[in-house]
Amino acid sequence: MGPPYKSGEIDCDRVDERREAVIVSADPMRSHEIFQQMSPALAAQIFSFLQTDQKPVYKAAIQGLANQRNLRGVFVERKPPAERYPWMQAAFARKISDSLASHVLQAWLLGANKEMLCEFLDAMEIKHAEDGTVDELPASAPKEKIAAAVARLLGKFPAENVAVYLHAFRDMDSTVQWAALDEILAEEPRLTF
Repeated sequence: MGPPYKSGEIDCDRVDERREAVIVSADPMRSHEIFQQMSPALAAQIFSFLQTDQKPVYKAAIQGLANQRNLRGVFVERKPPAERYPWMQAAFARKISDSLASHVLQAWLLGANKEMLCEFLDAMEIKHAEDGTVDELPASAPKEKIAAAVARLLGKFPAENVAVYLHAFRDMDSTVQWAALDEILAEEPRLTF
């Protein structure tokens, strides 16, 4: 049974690392919100991967962000990574950048994290392609099965990567919403940002 709180209410029984009450959210975390919450180190890892292994996605992302700010893409590209990556993270964290942020997260997850995606889908017994893509998700899944799959991921991969994946997974298909996954994301402290 999930927490007896509505979206936006405060759960005083749960506290974050600063010992402050956690705000409960029933709405999926959107891609731009994931960028708001992720660490700068993970954002830099994502951008570095895209720059070296997914150049077309990286260039398109930079151009999209530059266009939003009425800048030329080369202006962003010429910044050193120590300046560029925080600027990109802040830009992807804006609501207007949600679709770009979603595309970047998908490219990173499918490119750099295939093993994690496949591990989760195998644990959930969901048919998938070799790269971790799925044609059709089940309408629901039992909480015990999701919890076991999440535990497998947390035992094998960095918790922040798992959190990004599960929050992005929850946001990517609006027709399928697993209430049990929502509960696990709210309950498991390693999956909150």
